Amino acid sequence: MNKPLFNHAAQTMRNGSKSFDAAARLFDPETRRSVLMLYTWCRHCDDVIDNQIAGFASGAESRLDPARQLEQLRESTRQVYQGMAQSDPAFAALQEVTARHHIPEKWPLEHLEGFAMDVRGEAYATIDDTLRYCYYVAGVVGLMMAHIMGVRDEKVLDRACDLGLAFQLTNIARDVIEDAGAGRCYLPAHWLAQEGLEMETYFLPEHRPALSRVVQRLLNTAEPYYASALAGLPALPLRSRWAIATARDVYRAIGIKVSHAGTRAWDTRQHTSKPEKIALLLKGAGRAAMAPVARPSARPTALWQRPL
Repeated sequence: MNKPLFNHAAQTMRNGSKSFDAAARLFDPETRRSVLMLYTWCRHCDDVIDNQIAGFASGAESRLDPARQLEQLRESTRQVYQGMAQSDPAFAALQEVTARHHIPEKWPLEHLEGFAMDVRGEAYATIDDTLRYCYYVAGVVGLMMAHIMGVRDEKVLDRACDLGLAFQLTNIARDVIEDAGAGRCYLPAHWLAQEGLEMETYFLPEHRPALSRVVQRLLNTAEPYYASALAGLPALPLRSRWAIATARDVYRAIGIKVSHAGTRAWDTRQHTSKPEKIALLLKGAGRAAMAPVARPSARPTALWQRPL
């Protein structure tokens, strides 16, 4: 075991996602290591494109333009699959996890396409456009995470993708004002227009009532994806079921907080407290125990379908 690499990955998770870090501790040691390795690479790519450190502004001016940085990320990712030795910890982590779990090369490259959409300044006219973005930045991560946990059934992978979509919809709702400050909007333009909002001004304080209605609509959209994800739990090992059920409920709780806060949702960053996480951890244990006896349900045909 490469202990320095593991320590780097664990620190990256602690710094970058307190919500998922709590759930990730529930995995068995081997699975947790692989999950941390994958997260390290994903976090690194995000930080490189956004010129951040662990999801926060770095304060330093980037030396390369985002398009060039994106191409470097793609080239380094291809080199991982060519078996070339990696000195960068993020790509060494990717190399370890992809080799151990035979993760298809197309998935990391698809994840980078999500960052490419940001670099291109892509617009999102409809909710399907937003969901396509969510697939690349989060749904495909769900696919890779499920692969780490031994899932190969395409129907179960659909459920893992659904959880990623739900997570990202929640992230968009929570971070809508922060994203606007970075010149990005992932809300469907059609929904904004229906509320009389314009792309240039939707984020201003005087438009909070209308914006909160659009965001509530987004959170409502996430709900069937959160529900769909539960049907994938029985296919996972026990401790993975516990970790994923807990992560699901923690992220969903953030969306509920955004919803309940209404126009004040963005006065402070919405998060779950330590006592709330502990309560959700216990709830997740119950979900993990009961999942194998739950009645199977078909995935709703109305849900957005990932590309195959």
